[in-house]
Amino acid sequence: MRKKRLICLLLALFAAVLTTVCPSAPLHAETAEADLGLTSRSALLMEASTGTVLYEQNADEELSPASITKIMTLLLIFDALEEGKIALTDQVTTSAYAKSMGGSQVFLEEGEQQTVETMIKCIVIASGNDAAVAMAEYLAGSETEFVRQMNARAEGLKMSGTHFEDCCGLSESDTHRTTARDVAIMSRELITRYPQISDYATIWMENITHITANGTSEFTLSNTNKLLKMTQSFRVTGLKTGSTSLAKYCFSGTAEQDGIHLIAVVMAAPDYKTRFSEAQSMLNYGFSLCSLYEDTDSDREELPELPVERGKTDTVPLAYADSFSYLSTTGEDFSQIERRVTLASSLTAPAEEGTVVGSLEYILDGRTLGSVDIVTTAAVEQAGYTDILRRFWETFLDTGFAV
Repeated sequence: MRKKRLICLLLALFAAVLTTVCPSAPLHAETAEADLGLTSRSALLMEASTGTVLYEQNADEELSPASITKIMTLLLIFDALEEGKIALTDQVTTSAYAKSMGGSQVFLEEGEQQTVETMIKCIVIASGNDAAVAMAEYLAGSETEFVRQMNARAEGLKMSGTHFEDCCGLSESDTHRTTARDVAIMSRELITRYPQISDYATIWMENITHITANGTSEFTLSNTNKLLKMTQSFRVTGLKTGSTSLAKYCFSGTAEQDGIHLIAVVMAAPDYKTRFSEAQSMLNYGFSLCSLYEDTDSDREELPELPVERGKTDTVPLAYADSFSYLSTTGEDFSQIERRVTLASSLTAPAEEGTVVGSLEYILDGRTLGSVDIVTTAAVEQAGYTDILRRFWETFLDTGFAV
């Protein structure tokens, strides 16, 4: 019995030493366990390019979002711009209903017209509820239909803890809700798909001109995101504040440092200043933790053309399907990353453009960090009878037997 216990003890000791000497490193950053001492009810820190969560606190609790609802409103506006449904220079007319919005507003009058671009500034800088509703009506015909589209977009992004009932966040209904995780998801979609949002979100002050039946007047938009003026080592790029008596103080803050983009979401902060200071704490923590490896076509070896069997052409050109990024939170040496190309020997026709014929793997210390597909950049048609005869004749000529 003693001998058996001694063997078990030695095995356990050996396993412990092995774990210490050869720890397994995660392929991607995992949620940090650091205690940042946040007093906000819910919070989440995300790296934007990969969607990696670096820190979270009650991130899936469903809460009232107040005006950070407008992140989804802005996302739908930029979707419409990208699709060519609207233009920045379009004139948007304010309805009586849009004018009637309370809370934060830019005091649009019924019948007043402003461009889409001015409305975007009113929404993202001054959090204008009247501007948000005016844009919802312009895009969808009614706020009700626009909210339906907001919820559909949220569902498409797998924002499972979200349900919108208005486009600006004034609703204090228990069913108008979202989570810190979902806010980070829609913020990420907005800033990565439409990085130009930062051009508007970083404006500190700007005047707009009201032209109404009562005459012309100037109104100053003042940014509600006070993180823009707080001292820090990173560059603030956005994004949106919100507050109501039910939601307390909310904030989705975005920032960049050395090519790394982070999103810090704070919900139900106890007071006005805390939402900014706690977002700042998360961002400082994230930037101290992160380094990002990125690889694009300009850094990669040129791909050969792939031989084609039974095709109208003998070869087909290739390309990398995408760029590659890897987020590290453990100080790994990126200079040791090995790139390994694996290609098929040939492709049999017919084949569509974009056919996957290989991959580019990224390997560090024997671990595969990820990979990128290698694809064809043209379709390959199958050779017909005449193509075979032509190729036979060309081969015959090349041999030197022609008279």
